[in-house]
Amino acid sequence: MAKSIHLSAVIPVDLADKRLDQALAMLFPEHSRSRLQNWIRNNFVHVDNQPANQQQRVKGGEQIEINAAWEPQQAWSAEEIPLQIIHEDKELLIIDKPAGLVVHPGAGNPGHTLLNALLHYDPELEHVPRAGIVQRLDKDTSGLMVIARTPETHTYLVAQLQARKIHREYQAIVAGIMTAGGTVNRPIGRNARKRVQMAVVETGKPAVTHYRIITKYRAHTHIRVILETGRTHQIRVHMAYIKHPVVGDPVYSGRAHLPKGISLQLRDVLQVFPRQALHACAISLLHPETGKPLQFEICLPQDIQELLAVLEKDASGSR
Repeated sequence: MAKSIHLSAVIPVDLADKRLDQALAMLFPEHSRSRLQNWIRNNFVHVDNQPANQQQRVKGGEQIEINAAWEPQQAWSAEEIPLQIIHEDKELLIIDKPAGLVVHPGAGNPGHTLLNALLHYDPELEHVPRAGIVQRLDKDTSGLMVIARTPETHTYLVAQLQARKIHREYQAIVAGIMTAGGTVNRPIGRNARKRVQMAVVETGKPAVTHYRIITKYRAHTHIRVILETGRTHQIRVHMAYIKHPVVGDPVYSGRAHLPKGISLQLRDVLQVFPRQALHACAISLLHPETGKPLQFEICLPQDIQELLAVLEKDASGSR
């Protein structure tokens, strides 16, 4: 069922000569430009009681009335899939996504995704773009995600993400011994030879990844990673590019790296580790309604903790 919304305002004189959609975007920043343009096209916007034209210029002093409807998103189905809720209020959710859960339906994954789980948890999310999802984690990456519960919050969070004002940190276990922390500042785009993969390519989009060492082991390093940008597979691509691929990454690290001299226990664990050892451990942002900072950090999941324990045992010389 569609959900109605009513907005009204008077165009300020200082917006004179702006195109209508530009003026509306300034008056109603909680709504995206594309959403406002769609409302104009569908005659939901009236200027001085007349249907609006997207190209018209405003003079200042016009009365704006918007009577729109939130149409339900694509007919995705709700599914009863358990969610680990870290924080909840009327504007947003913070969830801990488990490894193995796809975020959004797509080719090969029409259902049983995070989106389907969210629609079951909160049916009102059918009125929010992508059921409130503003970022993605790969299927086999675990950790924190923020979910918008209203269209206005979705617009706000997307803008904050694009402005790099949502701070995200990850922990990863990578192959090889890093000598120090550093930054990878290399563009990422589609792999020209393998279109389902990403790669560092000069024609790609800017991508910046900072990494800091937590612990060095005999042939691996436990690191904390901070993202400035959010490109597809960014951490995995950048770590592989600097020859320290994420442990267990089936796409960018090839076969399991089995350094000489490691314990039989570590060899066995590395050979069967089921996913990339990558976890979104922390997130911070400003609340869309109160403006107050929100900060969340969670522990590593059991599978990565167990891998670290075996790495520690191997480093100590225990067999």
